[in-house]
Amino acid sequence: MSTSLPDPDLAASTGDTAHAYARLTPDAVLDALASVGLWGDGRLTALASYENRVYQAVLEDGQRVVLKFYRPDRWSREQILEEHGFSAELAAAEVPVVAPLLLQGGSLHHHAGFDFSVSPWRGGRAPELDDFEVLEWTGRFLARIHTVGAARPFALRPALDLTSFGHDSMQWLLAQQRIPLEVESAWKAACQRALDLMAPAADGMSAAGHFGLHSARTLRLHGDCHPGNVLWTPLDDAGHGGPHFVDLDDARTGPAVQDLWMLLSGDRSQRTRQLGALLEGYEQFRPFDRRELALIEPLRTLRLIHYSAWLARRWEDPIFAINFPWFGSPDYWRGQVDMLHEQIEAMQEEPLYA
Repeated sequence: MSTSLPDPDLAASTGDTAHAYARLTPDAVLDALASVGLWGDGRLTALASYENRVYQAVLEDGQRVVLKFYRPDRWSREQILEEHGFSAELAAAEVPVVAPLLLQGGSLHHHAGFDFSVSPWRGGRAPELDDFEVLEWTGRFLARIHTVGAARPFALRPALDLTSFGHDSMQWLLAQQRIPLEVESAWKAACQRALDLMAPAADGMSAAGHFGLHSARTLRLHGDCHPGNVLWTPLDDAGHGGPHFVDLDDARTGPAVQDLWMLLSGDRSQRTRQLGALLEGYEQFRPFDRRELALIEPLRTLRLIHYSAWLARRWEDPIFAINFPWFGSPDYWRGQVDMLHEQIEAMQEEPLYA
């Protein structure tokens, strides 16, 4: 039985036996599927994923499922199960998320050194976020996610905070000497200035005079709600369709606005209109604290810093060198300095309003 696996990233990684994913051959993927009582017909397709390895498999009966092999040592099994539990709560509340299947009494399985899950395959396309009806619809479902998320806290999964995303990322990059010397001092100064603007002040506001990250009410979030993790299907004759949410791998505790701001794009006037449409839908189901709008630019800044640290921490994985060949060069870090300066200015402007 032939196996089709059109994945140059995996092919490259198999030459590097020091990396864990080198062991994840097509046979290992199919064997993992069989270990939970599902039998593939040999057809595998690698899906876009960097943090984990994700494959679509076709079963002998023609159905398609998605296998996710979790990056070793990123999350504990208990933290992964907490994410699965959140997905199950959302599904039970009829929120359109793609939750792992329960197979042989559980949602998390182990094979050949990897924790993995199996989910139903769901198609869809990227949402048209310039369509205000789409944004309003998405906002309604985000409110429903947050209603479930606010019902109880995560016990084990971490929070999105200034320390872990900001200070820890900065100090790790400096300690590991990942920034070229000719750029290091400029990047360090810009990064420190940005973090100082977000630092808590004694009066409960940020140093920039805005509502601070530490002041916001927190709840369980999707955590990485960018357009690629929202799939859209057109309405069918039965009225089924609209957005569904995938990949809760980054689910964590944080302010509600974290799940909204990554859906905004364009200039300030465009983002203002988009935000208005999102909140129009959101507030049909759940109130939104408008003070959190002051957190959009700080959260964007934290993501910028954290993203560089994430790339550097994953650089031993061959898939990263293939897909991010520009990372680590002096030009890359000069670009980061420029973006940090832009964010410093943005954090001192009036927040978006809607």
